[in-house]
Amino acid sequence: MFTMSTMNSSSPLMPVLFVGHGSPMNAVTDNGYTRALRKLGGELPRPRAIMVVSAHWLAKSPVVNCAKNPEQIYDFFGFPPELYAVKYPCPGAPDEAQFVSRTAKYMVTCTPEWGIDHASWAVLVHLFPDADVPVFEMGFDPGMDPRSHYELGRRLTALRRNGILVIGSGNMVHNLNMMEYDMEAEPHDWAVDIDEKLKSLILAGDHRALVEYKSLGRNMALAAPTSDHYIPMLYALSLREETDRVEFFHEGIQNGTVSMRGFIIG
Repeated sequence: MFTMSTMNSSSPLMPVLFVGHGSPMNAVTDNGYTRALRKLGGELPRPRAIMVVSAHWLAKSPVVNCAKNPEQIYDFFGFPPELYAVKYPCPGAPDEAQFVSRTAKYMVTCTPEWGIDHASWAVLVHLFPDADVPVFEMGFDPGMDPRSHYELGRRLTALRRNGILVIGSGNMVHNLNMMEYDMEAEPHDWAVDIDEKLKSLILAGDHRALVEYKSLGRNMALAAPTSDHYIPMLYALSLREETDRVEFFHEGIQNGTVSMRGFIIG
């Protein structure tokens, strides 16, 4: 596992995370995934702010939330009352959100609308349970070409040198049409195969293949029938620098078709 001693000691870079967030129920469930998040949270350097690239904030163009006190959004329905009782009253980070907009040459606009959805708070409740680190989300247009998302992410490398922890929150394998309702269901063979394929490409640093993921065949088409949960991973990968290492802090598949794989870059 990455600690401060295993980070690149010659650079003040913050690490970058990709988290497979899965069902909102992970916010209130004790399992291998949530235990891995809690362990990781205890090892991360404390950030000045956190930017979460959310699979659940789909916009007409790239956007960041610049609210001083972002609303906690329960962007789901039909779940047990205990989930709606979870509160994550983190402050916002309007100055850091404006910094993102400036750094991206205003390709990313700033808005007080939206807030933090479960791609953020259902993860952060385990990583930073005290809710005392400022948080803001980044939303994106899923209709943009994947290469454009990756190149936009490359414009944001300065965030890491300014104390901002970037978290891409989605799932690299995410097929709700074929999912099982049992979180512990046996993983589908195709989901296991493509999850391992994506792992190997990440470790090889083959970002071109990962950006051009639609050419990876039938299993990839099943893994990402829509792009929304895959794109946050491209933003995380785009921030990797030449001397960075990649380590997976959790592996596994929930509900048969949802990869909970997560990694840290640093």
